[in-house]
This record gives sequence, C-alpha cells and structure tokens, in this order.
Amino acid sequence: MSQTKDSSIKNVAAIDLGSNSFHMVVAKVVDQDLQLVSRHKQRVRLASGLDAQQNLDNAAIERGLECLAMFAERLQGFEPENIRIAATHTLRIANNTHIFLQRARDVLPFPIEVIPGEEEARLIYAGVAHTQTESNSKLVIDIGGGSTELIIGKAFEPVLLNSTQMGCVSYTTKFFANGKLSTKNFSKAILSAQQRLEALSVRYKKKGWEVALGSSGTIKAIREVLIGLGHEDGLITLKRLYKLIDTLCVFNTIDDINLAGLTDERKPVFAAGVAILTALFESLKIREMHFSAGALREGLLYEMEERFQRSDIRMRTTENLAAKHFVDLEHAAKVRGQAVEFLNQTHEQLNLKKKSDLFSLLEWSALLHEVGLSISYQAFHKHSSYILTHTNMPGFNSEQQRILATLARFQRKSLKVQELPEFSLFKKKHILGLIRILRLAIIVNGQRNDELLPLKLTIVDDIWTVSCEQIDWLEQNRLLSADLQTEQSYWQAVGWQLEFD
Repeated sequence: MSQTKDSSIKNVAAIDLGSNSFHMVVAKVVDQDLQLVSRHKQRVRLASGLDAQQNLDNAAIERGLECLAMFAERLQGFEPENIRIAATHTLRIANNTHIFLQRARDVLPFPIEVIPGEEEARLIYAGVAHTQTESNSKLVIDIGGGSTELIIGKAFEPVLLNSTQMGCVSYTTKFFANGKLSTKNFSKAILSAQQRLEALSVRYKKKGWEVALGSSGTIKAIREVLIGLGHEDGLITLKRLYKLIDTLCVFNTIDDINLAGLTDERKPVFAAGVAILTALFESLKIREMHFSAGALREGLLYEMEERFQRSDIRMRTTENLAAKHFVDLEHAAKVRGQAVEFLNQTHEQLNLKKKSDLFSLLEWSALLHEVGLSISYQAFHKHSSYILTHTNMPGFNSEQQRILATLARFQRKSLKVQELPEFSLFKKKHILGLIRILRLAIIVNGQRNDELLPLKLTIVDDIWTVSCEQIDWLEQNRLLSADLQTEQSYWQAVGWQLEFD
C-alpha cells in the first residue's frame, strides 16, 4: 500500500525487533485518529543465536534479515519519517550488532534504533496506557525474550520504570536447557528471578498501583493457556500460576507440552516465561493481572502520531537533566545559539540535510555539555560524557544518547579521534563536523560575556575559517585569540585545519 496524497490521511508503521519475535504494526492516521490496519509477527529467535562471547551467529542474523525483507514488502511507498523501528535486548547486548544493522540496511531501507532498556520500558507503558485507559495508576509488566520491563505510571506518565536482564529465551537456556520440566528446574528459575527483583521490589510495593497489566507474547500466551484450562475470565493469579506449573510438570519435556491455547512457536520458551511471571507475582505481591494488547510497537505509533512530539519529550529530558546538575542555563543557551548558527552556515558544506536529527542533537549536547561540572571541574568533559552515557534519558535511543556523550567527551582538550565510537544511524564524518562546531561555539563563548561577536564560519576544501566583520576583533579580544590558537594546535595534531581572520 503506497502513501495516500490526502494530507489528512497517511499510513504509519512501527516495528519491534525483539529477542524472540519481530513484530510490525501498520496504522492509518485519519485527522487525529489512529486506526490499526494490520499486525505482522515472525518468530526469529534472535536471542538463541547469541554465543558465549555475546556474538550473534550467522543463522540468527539470516533469520532476522529474512523477516525484515518480508516487512519491507509491506512498507513499500512509506516515507521514512512515518516509520519507527526499535531494536531491544539482544541487539542491545550483542557485540556484532553493527554487522546486523549494516546488512539490514540492504533489505529494509529505514533507520533501526537500538533503544536502552529504560526507553523500551517507557514506550511499552505508552503503548499500554493508550490502549487501556480505564485505570489511573497502573503496574505494567512485559516479559520479553531477553529482558523484563516493569513500569508504574499514572494516566499517560510513567513514574517508576526499570528493565532487568531476565527473559523467556535466556531463562530457557539457563534453567530448561535439557528440556526437562520439573519442580526443581522451576524452583531454580523462580528463585533466580526473585534475586534479580530483590533490589527493585521494595520501591514498587511502596509506590503501589490500582491495576496490574501484562503485555506482549509471554503474558498473552499464559492468559490463553489459563482460558484453555477453564479460567474463562483470563485473569492471572499466583494460585493459577502455581497450578499451571504443576500441570506443566506432568509433561516430561518441553517438546511434550500439549495445552489448549499454546502455539507451537511459543512452546519452547513458555515454561521459563511462567517461572519469571511467578517470581514477579511473589516479589511484588501482585494479586491479579489483566492482559493488555498494547505494547512497545503501539507506544512507538502513538508517540509518532498522537502529537506527543518526541522532541518535546527529549527537551523535557534535557531540561530536567540540566536542572539536576545545576547547569548554567544562560551560558548553555548562548553556546547552543552559536552552535546552531555555525551549523546553519556550514551544513551544506557538511552535506547535512536541514531535517537531520543531528541539528537537534547538537542543540541538546550544547545545553548539556557542562553537566559534568557538578562532579568536578577537573576533566569535567569526561564527567559530562559519563553522565550522558549512563543516565536514563527518555526519548533518546542508544545511538542518540551515545552522540550526546561523544560530543561532551570531545568538547575540549586533545582530540583522540581514534576513541570515537561506532555509529549506524549517522555518518562518522557528520559527528566529527558536530564536534568541531561545538568546540568552536564553546571557545567563542569562553569569556561568558553578555555581547557575542557577529562571527561567521566557512569551510573551503576542508579548511575551517572563523571570521568577523568587526575590524581587529582578535586584537581586541586577546584571550579569545589565545584560545583559538590553542584550539588550532589541537586540530593540527589530528590533521585538521583551522584559520581565523
């Protein structure tokens, strides 16, 4: 289906590249309404392809690419801005994710975002909250193939969220590797999950909730099996989970399981999912749980189209982080303004399109470049980078967060460009361009004066020149002149050319 030319109607799609399955949901946006058109699911078993060194084997990569090729057929004619693709736990932890992403680009020509666990949790909550709105305070749980997300929120806002590394695929490998179904294996799996939840459970129980909701395949499968066992209300309770474990242990192995409502594709990881959910019920003292059809992919859709403005979420994140670390916002705003001005003057020479997300990322990095001062002035650029790497930043995917941390890391001192991380959504040459622009914006604001010079930045044959219409501007600003000369030496050390006149 191609995009309609009617501006009031358009097609959007969201794809979730999970550890066990890949999901795609397509919707039609009619004015302010989001109408689901189709759902597509393929069991890829990506997590089962991870070896002991956390590398994806070629078979798993091929399964993933084959699925993406099928999805690509459905997405012909879609505009890139109307599609969001989020990769979760397995592609977060795999050492060779970059290889998968490079090959994926050949079969699905849309950007794939690898999102942090907390961002996954936030989007899951958004998907559930917009499809299940009858309660005010919610506990939302999503058990995936490699991780489990736990969120408490009110209305549409998450107030407590976590992502923990336990999933039905990883727990199957760890506790049911021999395929044996026994009370001993279940007990080991439940105890392990409880240990992982030990540090979180107190905060969740203290916060409390009105209704508990489970999303995605694991909890959906448990609900379907409970219905098949005669619990027509589909309600999940601790008593029913233990009864289900007893029923599963009647079968000798996972392959022997024969339960109404359980599909063949879900069967291999079902026992581990039951164990994890049982541990969650025990640790959080959950009385009962309902199933919600909303999940990560719906969260991506609603955020894309319900006028929630992802940029607003990221700006709120940036402002909150700046406030938390006592950033001098007046100075940061000046650096941001100068950086944007320099980028507007040079983006054509950098082959950077005006619509690029890098414009916004440069602004946010300028606002946050001094967060590390809250730790120490000594090497504060490294402290800033550390904070931006390890802080939960709602609205940012992993690569966007990595860019913010990289720009902070390279904002001053020597340019160790060999330490630049790998990027898949953006080109290295563009990141290097932003590094140069941010450094110059910081330098020309180094004296923190109220009045800024009317500076111009030009790039000719990769020679960067800072100039000013004001005569003798360097003679009248000797400290700035000294700072630019120091910067020039840093550039020369890595083969870059900086001039000023």
